[in-house]
Amino acid sequence: MILSSRLQKTTVLIAGLVVLAVVMVASILFGINRYSLTTAVEAYTQFSGSEEHLIITTSRMPRTLTAVAVGSSLAVAGVLLQALTRNPLASPSLIGVNAGAAAAIVTTIVVFGSQFPVSQMMWAGFIGAGVTALLVYGLASAGRGGMTPIKLTLSGAAVAAFASSVTSLFMLLQEKTMTEAFYWLVGSVEGRQLDHFFMIIPYLLVGWLGAMVLTGSLNLMVLGDDVATGLGQKIILVKATALLLVVLLAGGSVALAGPIAFVGIIIPHLCRFLVGLDHRWLIPYSIVFGGAFLVCADLLSRLVLMPMRLEVPVGVATAMIGVAFIIPLVRGRAYA
Repeated sequence: MILSSRLQKTTVLIAGLVVLAVVMVASILFGINRYSLTTAVEAYTQFSGSEEHLIITTSRMPRTLTAVAVGSSLAVAGVLLQALTRNPLASPSLIGVNAGAAAAIVTTIVVFGSQFPVSQMMWAGFIGAGVTALLVYGLASAGRGGMTPIKLTLSGAAVAAFASSVTSLFMLLQEKTMTEAFYWLVGSVEGRQLDHFFMIIPYLLVGWLGAMVLTGSLNLMVLGDDVATGLGQKIILVKATALLLVVLLAGGSVALAGPIAFVGIIIPHLCRFLVGLDHRWLIPYSIVFGGAFLVCADLLSRLVLMPMRLEVPVGVATAMIGVAFIIPLVRGRAYA
């Protein structure tokens, strides 16, 4: 922890908000086509219906807002899961959220075809993520001793493997399904519309607020179940609530943008490096820096192949960044 005082933590958090605002503006202005700040402002104050104004209002702004919401939500979901499992490498994919959402979306495409509305596919992903998480929680809670971190991890791995096999089966049986499903499975904020964003954001807001309310209990949970119980915490209720918040945050993110990896690992670790283990700071830092991280990753994904007028899906960009981050992390822990 490099920030020790409340003043330092508050100052850096405010600086993070400024950085978030700056990268959001950059995301709106830069890409294959570049626009001036004046053009962006005029798109909302003096809308003329021009191509520039349409791209800014119907593509760039929804894409930027989606990246902020998804990045923040995945980061907070990672914090919650790492506290819930006491596993520093836990992420939303640990409990099968990504795999469950993907299986639900692919199944929807197989049953209803690609003409099924995108908004309904999003709901299918959201429901699939929720059902998968509840199934994992039920399996982990069964038997003697109730839910434990190791049981939750193993149950999540088993259910995720099953959901992934269902997805692979459908994609192998129907080549057309593979083409349609790839749009979701790769993880992207491109092509999202404001109505998609407004459809999911209420659930993400509930997840953020719920995580903030739960910070005191999370601080006790990291000390162990016995200590937390001795200090008056209702462990089962706290774990169930935390898992429900993960479903809202990670499930909503996957439904909105597909399974974007590593955000839930990278950002919690960076925030812990800054503010330590206190979730009263860790959660708001993750919200701010998670959103800024995914906006930056999306902006980078647009610029990499810009000379070819092509874009890399942001899920690919975060995977590449994540591998570069997690290998030193694991090696450091292995030799610690």
